[in-house]
Amino acid sequence: MRATAYEVAVRAEAELGEGPTWDAVSGRLLWIDILGSRVHTYDPVSGRRSVRTTPQHVGAVKPRVGGGLVLNLRDGVGLLDPDDSFRWLHRETVPGRRANDAAVAPDGSLWAGTMRYDEAPGGGTLSRLTGDGSAEVILDDVAVSNGTGWSPDGRLMYYIDSPTRRVDVFDQEGGRAVNRRPFVTIEDGAGFPDGLTVDAEGCVWVALWEGSAVRRYTPAGELDRIVPLPVPRVTACAFAGPDLTDLYITTARVGLTSPPALAGSVFVVPGAGKGLAQPAFAG
Repeated sequence: MRATAYEVAVRAEAELGEGPTWDAVSGRLLWIDILGSRVHTYDPVSGRRSVRTTPQHVGAVKPRVGGGLVLNLRDGVGLLDPDDSFRWLHRETVPGRRANDAAVAPDGSLWAGTMRYDEAPGGGTLSRLTGDGSAEVILDDVAVSNGTGWSPDGRLMYYIDSPTRRVDVFDQEGGRAVNRRPFVTIEDGAGFPDGLTVDAEGCVWVALWEGSAVRRYTPAGELDRIVPLPVPRVTACAFAGPDLTDLYITTARVGLTSPPALAGSVFVVPGAGKGLAQPAFAG
């Protein structure tokens, strides 16, 4: 096992930075500040940055086939068209609940998570949405729905409900996830699993909230790499850049009485490995 060095990609003070995603068409990293209701972009070549304010807390943002974005928002999933017009794809307002992490499956569907603001057990869900607006609840007994990703061959789905301290794995059968079982359990004192990404070797990278690190686990569930970070609340990670070799990591400063200077920034590990090309949402 070896440690891996990081660099600061974007110095920021995001309240709850999350969801790094590479938009291959625009050549930009997308990431969000959930509680700040902001969608950020970062061009690693030019260093240019942009920010867009959303009308609600935003849990995730992903590129769409043909352009535009899909947004996992407090009251449902919305579409931002290339002309910047907005429309709801699926609206479902539940008092006390908000959107959280989301991921696009190999078939182009969006797997979108929710959670209660008070993080009450069973208050969240994981749903599968397709481009026609249909939504199917996959899991209905979730506390904090977080990282979701698929193996290189698309046969396995990894998933995190953070308070369980586990990364679980399912068999993927069409639009269904079945045969849930533990993949790895994060030991006491090492933080809580948050976001995840799967690389081209099938290894699972897990961001650790209150763990000041990102860990990589082999397909057999063995810990083989650690990225130590100078902030406690590490939220998510994703491979980005033209060759998908750089690992970008988001962080948060929410709830910290004396946040470190870099809390809320985006970090990068150049040449960390080889990521998987992520599909755009087919809608």
